[in-house]
This record gives sequence, structure tokens and C-alpha cells, in this order.
Amino acid sequence: MKNENLEKIIRLRHKLHRDPELSLQERKTGELLRRFLSEHTSLEIHERDGWFYAVRRGSASGSGSIAFRADMDALPVREESGAAYASENPGISHACGHDGHCAALCGLALELDRIEPAGTIYLIFQPAEEIGAGGKLCAELIREKGIGEVYAFHNLSGYPEGHVVYRKGLTQPASEGLEVRFTGKPSHASAPEDGCNPSEAIAATVLFALQLNEKPHCGMALCTVTGIRAGSGDYGISAGEGAVRMTLRAESEEEMQAMEQAVLAFAGERAGAAGVKTAYLVSDYFPGTQNHETGIKRVLEAAGTLGISACEMPELWRASEDFGYYLKECPGAMFYIGNGETWPALHTTEYDFNDRILETAVDMFLALCGSRPHFRQTGGKSYG
Repeated sequence: MKNENLEKIIRLRHKLHRDPELSLQERKTGELLRRFLSEHTSLEIHERDGWFYAVRRGSASGSGSIAFRADMDALPVREESGAAYASENPGISHACGHDGHCAALCGLALELDRIEPAGTIYLIFQPAEEIGAGGKLCAELIREKGIGEVYAFHNLSGYPEGHVVYRKGLTQPASEGLEVRFTGKPSHASAPEDGCNPSEAIAATVLFALQLNEKPHCGMALCTVTGIRAGSGDYGISAGEGAVRMTLRAESEEEMQAMEQAVLAFAGERAGAAGVKTAYLVSDYFPGTQNHETGIKRVLEAAGTLGISACEMPELWRASEDFGYYLKECPGAMFYIGNGETWPALHTTEYDFNDRILETAVDMFLALCGSRPHFRQTGGKSYG
């Protein structure tokens, strides 16, 4: 991409990094991105409730349309990267690199201003990926506009810097957060028989849930306990209520839901025997991210055109991704770009997006546009 444009999006990325916002709170992030696009491009900007998209209109009817997505939210993780532009918001940081995703999409916008597309290009700036809420909301645009293809990338540590990493078919699993609540009756700690303490039922439920990891009915079934609570901790009170939280992951939503029902049935049975009631709450729901064959083919064609090395991911990436909602609506793919084999892992205090892969991301997006008969040359690079 043009060096001047690359410098612009690096500076933009650092501004985003300095002021991160949590899921569904991305107000200033969205404002900064819209202002950047308004000042530096001629793309149309359309605001929606908590998110927005930009459009580069095509000049030829019947050429189809393509969309690219970036996520805007940060994480409740403190930063210890040592970067000069480190987060100024205590306990919040872009520890997953969504600032880089947004900067790359803005880089695509800058480059699209230099060429005349035949088809229409949509750039989707999505909130709340980390909790699985934004993808379902924004994927409605695919149906609304009749978009024919959709793509996104994620930065990924542990792979060679600048390499395109891909996986055919299922690339990231379905997952959900499951909270099981137990309500009994407190009593004096010296007379636990006067109450209904849920601790035994909670402990049994945890052990049962962890056993699901040993008996997968598909390629992967994983339960991770994320929190356990019983009572207030007061030494004079036998606990009367509590809860256990866990994340369930599986290769299909059906298998994940079967795990959920098994946990709830067991918890209900053990709690009932102790006179304890149960209730549950499901949150942070993610469908599986299932790449389409044509989408991966286009990703590999784009990498080949650019001379970028591509390596196949041997196993699915266990982290979930709400881009799966988009891939239910139209063909496309999620691909990855390596940060480097020794680059700090995502969701850690040391992590910071690798600026050196921004140009790779923008060039891949442009080549994906050009892998179809989208563009006519008007100056600068041609990707047709």
C-alpha cells in the first residue's frame, strides 16, 4: 500500500490503543474511526445503533458486492507492554488486537479511494466481539444489502510474522458461558442441618462438568470452569446459595447444547436431592466459525498473487469468534496473519498488535476484492 497511507493507519492504531473501550461501550472508538474516514476518504458512512459501516460504491451494475469486518472492542486486561502509546484506561487494553483490525480496515478505505471498483465494497466496524453480541447484530447487514461475500482477519501469535494462516471448514468452535445458580437456605454454621447448603451440589456439578472433557462425542468438547461461589464466606453462616460459571466449547452448536443440557440435568438432580433449587443463565454465545470452500480458495489466491506465504492451521483455534454469524449469511472466510512465533499471546498483559502486519492485512483485503472482476485501474496499484 502507499507508504503515506500506511503511516496514517499506524498512527490511528496507536490512538485507538491508547483509549480502549469495553464491549458495547465503543463510543469514542467509533467516533475516532468515523472522523478518520471522513477526513481522509470519500466513502459513505452510515451510522447504526452502536456501530457503523462505510461504503465504496461500485460503478458497474451486476458486479456483486463484498464486505470486510473489523471488531472495535477491548478487554478488561491491564497492559504491561511498555509501549509509548499504552492504554490510559486502567484495567482495560486492546489485548486482542482489535485496534489493529480497525486500522487495517481504515487502510483498505484509503486504498479504495485510489481505485474505481466495479462492485460495491462494505466495511463493517462491529462492536462487542469479545462477548459474542456484535456479530449477530451486524450480520443483518449481509441480508439487508444482499452482500455476496464477507471476509475478516485476526492477528495470531505463534505463527511466522506476516504469513497468512488458514483452516478449511470449521476454524473456530461454538462456545457459550453457562451460569448455574443454586438457592437453598442459610443457617447458623453450628447447625447446618437447619438449612439447605448447596455446596455439595455445586462441587458435584463442577466435577461432572469437567468429566465431559474426557468423553467428547465429536472432535472437540471442552468445559472450562471460570468461577465458583457458595455463600458469603462468613464463618458463622452455613451457605444458603451459590453459583458455578463455566465455558462450554464444541465443534457444533448442537453438541455444545447437548453438553449444556447434561450439566443442567445433573445439577438439578443433585440439588433437588438436597432441597436446593436451580436456575441458569446463558451468555457470551458464539456459533462455530465455518469457512466456505470458495472463501478459502479466494484467500489462498490472494496470498499467492501477493507472494505471501500461507500455512494451514493443523487444528482449529479453540478461541471462539462471532464472525460465524456472517458466514451463516453468505460465503466467505476468516483467515489469520501471524504476529511472529515468539510474539506475546493474545489476552495477556504483555500483548500489543504488531504494526508490521498492517500492510499485509490491507493488501490481502485489496487482493480479495481484486480476485473477482471488481476493479478498473485509475492510478496506483492494480489488483485486477
